[in-house]
Amino acid sequence: MMNVIRSARTALPTLLLTVGTPILLAGCNSTQPQATVTAAAPPTYSGSNITPPNFHMPEGSGCTGDVARWQAVQDNDLRTGNVNQSVYNQIKADIDRAAAACQAGRSAEASSIVRASRARHGYPGG
Repeated sequence: MMNVIRSARTALPTLLLTVGTPILLAGCNSTQPQATVTAAAPPTYSGSNITPPNFHMPEGSGCTGDVARWQAVQDNDLRTGNVNQSVYNQIKADIDRAAAACQAGRSAEASSIVRASRARHGYPGG
């Protein structure tokens, strides 16, 4: 029984690495044009600090995905009262700068702006 457990413990990480790595790397080789990031009206506080069940993170790769996901997190945090309007406005300025850099073809700069904003405001992955 112990050999089966040990075998399962080593097989799962190997399987994940074998299957997951090509999938992750495939996104790095995308030759599709960058999608444009459009601004929407800022969300309003919903009265609940719980993320709604219909919330989903935007998909996408490169700076377009980075900007869209950071925007979605902030819209949700403002809507649920987990960030106040003044902090949201600061982060939104970062998001707007990142979106402009991304649309101008400066992907590395845009992604860097998002990472710096996340770190500055205490979000993981910054």
